[in-house]
Amino acid sequence: MTVLVDPPTWPAHGRRWSHLVSDRSLHELRTFARAAGIPDRALDVDHYDVPDERFEDLVAAGAVPVTGRELTRRLAASGLRVPGRERARAKPVALRARWARLWTTDGGTLPTGAAAVGEELVERWGEPHRVYHARLHLADTLDALEELTPEVPGADGPAARRAALALWFHDAVHDGATPADEELSAALARTLLPRCHAAAADLPGPAATDSPGRGLADPEQVEEVARLVLVTADHDPDPADRLGALVSDADLAVLGGSPARYARYTAQVRAEYGHVDDADFRAGRADVLEQLLALHAGPGLFRTEPARRRWADQAGANLRDELATLTG
Repeated sequence: MTVLVDPPTWPAHGRRWSHLVSDRSLHELRTFARAAGIPDRALDVDHYDVPDERFEDLVAAGAVPVTGRELTRRLAASGLRVPGRERARAKPVALRARWARLWTTDGGTLPTGAAAVGEELVERWGEPHRVYHARLHLADTLDALEELTPEVPGADGPAARRAALALWFHDAVHDGATPADEELSAALARTLLPRCHAAAADLPGPAATDSPGRGLADPEQVEEVARLVLVTADHDPDPADRLGALVSDADLAVLGGSPARYARYTAQVRAEYGHVDDADFRAGRADVLEQLLALHAGPGLFRTEPARRRWADQAGANLRDELATLTG
């Protein structure tokens, strides 16, 4: 057993809290927490926050009591820890600010309709059952998009904002079923984006004309966002689909991360599908890896030149190594 718990010494909300972690496997951690009656919503990226009255129960169930310093050290050594700078990017307040920038200039007033849609999306990305396809993934894809956009001709301005909207919606519905999730996410974009239609018209004076969100919720733009969401189902955009390539590459950027970052990603994926037994998960995951490697060997896993340059070689190595582990 490698589940660890520190003493309930962390004050918040009028009580004291412990941290529950694993120094080996997020899947093990989630399995232990569920068996102990700890709700999924208590998971905070790489640990569970548990109230002081549960400490003795968790130790009795097999969690190993350690000091807070020891818990932090072992979590960091496991490779599962998410550093504070990454956590900050994924916090609701940071994501709300990014959403607002799609519709207004800095310091501008976000219209009520757009604000409500953004709040719903932030809530969806924070659903308790998510581990990988959560707010940090959204922040990572938006960061990747911003990194690639300056090097992709014709992908700036309104086009870049359409691509960003597609990433906001691409896993807004996530139940672990492809392509059903993407189809439902595209349908959600068609439903919610028209509610942002007043984003420019509601702004006073010249701000309505200058708003970066002007026109983003027009019917043809909404349909384009929905189309881009659907590209993430198979990550095989048409060669002429510049924006589709950009959205697909931003979604897959994690595959080209360092071996340590990739290992954390695979641990998050396994925990998210914790309801699937090991044999079925290994078979299903191997199928996914083989499909991705087929893209890598064929038309290319990444379709924009800057993404290929940054991530293609490392992604191929990561995918092959994981597949060898699963089938070895």
